[in-house]
Amino acid sequence: MSALRRFRGWLAARQRFEFVVTVAMMVALTAVGGALILLPKSALPAVRPAPAVARAEDLPADPQLPEVRRLMSGFGPVVAQQEAAEDGRVSMVFGHARQRGDVDLLAKEAGPAVTAVTELWGPDWSRAAVVVVASSTAEFAALTHATGTVSPEVAAASVADPFLPGTRPTGQRVVFAPDAARRLGPDGLRETLRHELTHVAARARTADGSPQWVLEGFAEYSGHRGEQRSLAQQAPTLTARIRAGALPADLPPDADFAPGADAALAYETAWSANAFAAARFGEAKLVDLYRHAATGPKDPAALDAAFRDTLGIGHDEFVTGWRDWLAAHTAA
Repeated sequence: MSALRRFRGWLAARQRFEFVVTVAMMVALTAVGGALILLPKSALPAVRPAPAVARAEDLPADPQLPEVRRLMSGFGPVVAQQEAAEDGRVSMVFGHARQRGDVDLLAKEAGPAVTAVTELWGPDWSRAAVVVVASSTAEFAALTHATGTVSPEVAAASVADPFLPGTRPTGQRVVFAPDAARRLGPDGLRETLRHELTHVAARARTADGSPQWVLEGFAEYSGHRGEQRSLAQQAPTLTARIRAGALPADLPPDADFAPGADAALAYETAWSANAFAAARFGEAKLVDLYRHAATGPKDPAALDAAFRDTLGIGHDEFVTGWRDWLAAHTAA
């Protein structure tokens, strides 16, 4: 019985000890809570909620996507890859099963391309890409609304629905030809995507009939921006002409940009004029020149005014400076 009495005594003592400890903890916690309530807010650490991460499936869909799928479904099962940027904007790349590699590559490049174009042009555009890889010339024509024969030299094109001046274009997308990846390679595909996205970004500020050396030269500059390449590497056809003694006399006319033997030279020459403007006056002035010169057809007086309003020099002075820059950069 003595053992039983000792056990009961130990149990009672333990219960009293646990009771005392519990009461002490409650008193301490109450004191701490009261102190926190009385503290000024400035003395407390700031607690910020974690930033919300937008899920692609929760974002509003581009209204043109069903139309793209509808057009493509007639040419075979459609595959798609989406890339969500940190700001929640989603870029989409479409193709067909046999083009899965091209779709994945372009999806990987879509985000950096949007960023690069925005750095040059500014944020005033959708900042998202809709890219399509066509499976045939017929599908390419359908996706670009082409009414005539599609030249086999065309690797990609950007397209938008008809829109009124002053309104934002809709239905904008970049369409790649079926063999674009084979012809261009990974680097060329990346550069072409950025070129065409530049047209998408600038479309709302671009009027039909504007000089092609402005439209295509600016997009070429954007597509190759940041590359550590010499002028001879970037513009081999133009460089060969200059080294043979034929400096451009003026900016290339629109007719030279049509698919054909002189198209490569025209694009390289237009790129060089825009590259010169960026190097001499800065990229902000180059963008300003585009916004002034891409407002429709330009006669000599209107073009001269665009140069003076943006760069502070006239057309003739610009051409003289550009030719000197070309000569210096192509000297053997």
